[in-house]
Amino acid sequence: MRRLLLIGTLLVSGLLAQAQVTSDVLGAHNLSASGSSPIKGGLDPCMYCHVPHSGVGTPNPALWSQTLSTQPYSTYASTTLHNSSEQPTAGADSSLCLSCHDGTVAVGQTQPFGQIKMTGNMNVTDVFGTNLQKSHPFSMKTPLQDAPDLVASLVASHKTDDPLGAVKLINNDVECTSCHSPHVQAIDTLSKNFLVRDSSSGQLCTSCHETNARTIGGQSNPLAGWSASIHATAGNVIANPPLLGSYPSVARNACLSCHMPHNAMVGARLLRGPNPPVPNLDSATQDCMTCHNGGSNITPAIPDIYSEFTKIAHPYPNQGNAHDAGEAALLNMNRHSTCVDCHGPHSSMAVTSFSTVLPPPTIRPSQAGALGISATDGTTVMNPAVNQYENCLRCHGTSTGKQTQIVFGYLPMRAVAANDPLNLIPQMSASATSSHPVMHDRNSALLQPSLLTSMLNLDGKTQGRGMGTRIYCTDCHNSDDNREFGGIGPNGPHGSKWLHILERRYEFSQAPGPGQRVTNLFPNPDLTVNGPYALCGKCHDLSSQIIANTSWTQHSMHINAGFSCSTCHTAHGMAPSSGNLTGERLINFDLKVVAPYAGLPVSYNRGTGTCALVCHGTVHNPNGTVTP
Repeated sequence: MRRLLLIGTLLVSGLLAQAQVTSDVLGAHNLSASGSSPIKGGLDPCMYCHVPHSGVGTPNPALWSQTLSTQPYSTYASTTLHNSSEQPTAGADSSLCLSCHDGTVAVGQTQPFGQIKMTGNMNVTDVFGTNLQKSHPFSMKTPLQDAPDLVASLVASHKTDDPLGAVKLINNDVECTSCHSPHVQAIDTLSKNFLVRDSSSGQLCTSCHETNARTIGGQSNPLAGWSASIHATAGNVIANPPLLGSYPSVARNACLSCHMPHNAMVGARLLRGPNPPVPNLDSATQDCMTCHNGGSNITPAIPDIYSEFTKIAHPYPNQGNAHDAGEAALLNMNRHSTCVDCHGPHSSMAVTSFSTVLPPPTIRPSQAGALGISATDGTTVMNPAVNQYENCLRCHGTSTGKQTQIVFGYLPMRAVAANDPLNLIPQMSASATSSHPVMHDRNSALLQPSLLTSMLNLDGKTQGRGMGTRIYCTDCHNSDDNREFGGIGPNGPHGSKWLHILERRYEFSQAPGPGQRVTNLFPNPDLTVNGPYALCGKCHDLSSQIIANTSWTQHSMHINAGFSCSTCHTAHGMAPSSGNLTGERLINFDLKVVAPYAGLPVSYNRGTGTCALVCHGTVHNPNGTVTP
């Protein structure tokens, strides 16, 4: 007995010297009366787990004392998992740990001594139960299968990428003891969870998980770009109440800021989530909102994204359209908008200056790593998206099941439209008859005389970004208080007080029926940032160009009468051409407001500047005259 204890002492002393730990080495695993565990008994510290003779378990190199659990376990599973877990072998490393940590066998229920009288209780966070779907997978089916997010050496040579050699495969598999050293609690002096090494900055996780670009079986590594991402480098201080991790900053918490290796809020991807949970919010979004909610969980504060979603906003997933990391890039019959649909959480970078990023349509650093769909055919996956609009086309392109929702406001019905009016690709592609220059450069042969040299900031006075040959989707669809154009809020189409998630006010003329009188006229137009033309006024000179009839001789009359731009112009573009409407300058009438003239199709002659239609109870004759 003395020899066994001496050997145990020498082993522990060796580990202690390696880790330079000067306090109680066993820590919470010292269940003796003098130990630091919250639960205590009268045995020698080693005797709860080990006995010199007659240990249980087969095989049993550990001379195990604690009675093993016989419970079956529900193991981790997800749509992106390449290696499935199996039931741990009785007596193997993970089985030994679970004899206490699954909570089905009383602590101190020893095989040689029976139940030892114990006082106190285990911490609830240390009890994992038999449902291990919310814990990191272990005891996997061997041989391990290679995957793009795993370091190549795991399968090639059965070694991790830990330069210290502390994180190891056990019998070429992942077990509890791959990450945990049961005899030394404080090797990591901040995260005192019996880790085999210092885990700050994600060092333990990256021993097995690859953060460089890697492709296996046609699948790309979703962790690529991690080392330069904002979540790997941000020095913002993390608060303790939401249990965001063991370290003081986002960068040092790294993976632990968003993921929990045990007792995660949800199983798939082991998402951490806020404490307490936010009701009626999907788990992926909740995970992000732990920090991006404008609260005190993170210092200095970061833009409040959550408040934007209390406005007219992109819809959260619900039970009928849940997000999954393994879903297709093209969201057919399943449109939704979690944070990770538009942002790559492992590669996203901060936009510190909008003047230094690449010009439109290149995707912003905050969306680095996000998926996209090619505008060329509407189906080819871009992984990652190169241009911002490619990310938008996951939902706003060829995807099926698109719906119009009343919360976003009025939707015009254009005189010339493709079969799917919600598919923006034919409306804005290079082959479109006329369109805003999102997916192609603007047409130099039809330059707009009203176009400003620079976009105006939210105050409608100071100049913002210069007017290049392209624009972003987010130049129109943006938070109403976004910081790119002079506000203090987050940039991007998270939410806005204006309909259709527009950055500024944009009114749609509406009538009870085609050709009838418009019910929402805006006479004596307010051309300021508070008026109904504010969004158009961001890029177009309204007062000196449109009111002065520089673009068209009848502009002033229509604007002063109170008609909005939407009656005659389509906002995105005009896909097919027509003999009646050739589409120059985005002219494509709203058939909910205008009606055909004398049974003929609605038409417009750019050469003469005349149209043939009925609008606001007035007949517009082809010769340019009007008849009430």
